[in-house]
Amino acid sequence: MKAIQVKQVGGPEAMELVDLPIPQPKANEAVVKLSTAGVNFIDVYNREGRYKTPLPFVLGQEGAGVVTAVGADAKSVKAGDHVAWTGQLGSYAEYAAIPADRLVPIPKGVSERDAAAAMLQGMTAHYLSHTTYPLKRGETALIHAAAGGVGLLLVQMAHNLGARVIGTVSTEEKAKLARAAGADDIILYTQSDFEAETKRLTGGKGVDVVYDSVGKTTFDKGLNILRPRGMMVLFGGSSGAVPPFDLIALSQKGSLYITRPTLAHYTATREELMGRSSAVFDMIAKGKLKLRIEHAYPLAEAQQAHRDLEGRKTTGKLLLIP
Repeated sequence: MKAIQVKQVGGPEAMELVDLPIPQPKANEAVVKLSTAGVNFIDVYNREGRYKTPLPFVLGQEGAGVVTAVGADAKSVKAGDHVAWTGQLGSYAEYAAIPADRLVPIPKGVSERDAAAAMLQGMTAHYLSHTTYPLKRGETALIHAAAGGVGLLLVQMAHNLGARVIGTVSTEEKAKLARAAGADDIILYTQSDFEAETKRLTGGKGVDVVYDSVGKTTFDKGLNILRPRGMMVLFGGSSGAVPPFDLIALSQKGSLYITRPTLAHYTATREELMGRSSAVFDMIAKGKLKLRIEHAYPLAEAQQAHRDLEGRKTTGKLLLIP
C-alpha cells in the first residue's frame, strides 16, 4: 500500500511516499481501507518532533473508510462497516490498523469525507464549547483564528448556544467566512490591536472566555481581555509555544482560570467518544454545523498540504485522498 512515512523529523520534506505492507489486525484492532484522511496541526507537531513519536512512523491521526478485517477480540465493528476515527497514528495511507474501540460508526446523512473532516476539529470545537467552558446564552467568547479549521466550527457552535462571538482573523476574506459562521464582531488583527478592540467592544468588561489556538503571539494579551474569574482555554500553538510565566499573574489580572486541554482527555472513554462524535454528526446531518472543506489533495501531495497549512493560507479543512 502507499503511505506517507516520516523516517527523520523535520520540515514538509521529511514526509516520504513509500510502499508498505497492508497491516494485519491485532486482536483488538480493525483494518480500515481509507477513503479520506484529515490534515491537522498535530500532524505538523508529530512531523517536526515537537510531539515525540518513535521513528519511523506513518503520519496522520484522522480518517474514514470501510472496515476490511477485524481481530479476534474486536467486537464493536465488523467488515463492511463505514467508520471514522481520530487520535490514532497511521491515516496518511491506503490502509490503517486501528483499535476497534476507537472507531465510531458513520451514520446515514453523513459522508465519509465529512466524517473525516469533522472528527478532530468537530469534536474539539464541541468539547471546548460544551465541556471545557460550557458557554451559556448571553456570555461573550473571543475566538482566535475564527476562520480556521476549528475556528469556523467553534464559531458556529458558540453562536448556536446563544453566546456573543468576537472573532480574530487576518484578512477581509476570512472575516466574511467568520461572519457567515455566526461571529457577531470581527477584529482584523493585522489592522487593529485585538486587546484594545476587545476592551472597546465589551465596554471594558472583558470576555468570559478566550479560545486560543495561536499561542505565543496572542496569549499575554488574551489574559488582559478576560473578565475577573474568566477562563483562558489554550488549545494550540500555531505561532509557537507559550513561554513559562508566573502564576501570580492570574491573581493580579482577576483570579483567572487557565487550562491546556487536549481532545484525548475529552474522549477518553468509549462512552464519551461515542457521545461526542454522535453529537457532532447529528449537527452535520441536521444542517446545524456546516463544514468548509478547503481542499482535498492526493496522498502524494501531503508535503504541499502541510506547506499550505503552516503558511496559514487556508480556511476550513484540508484532506488527503489515498
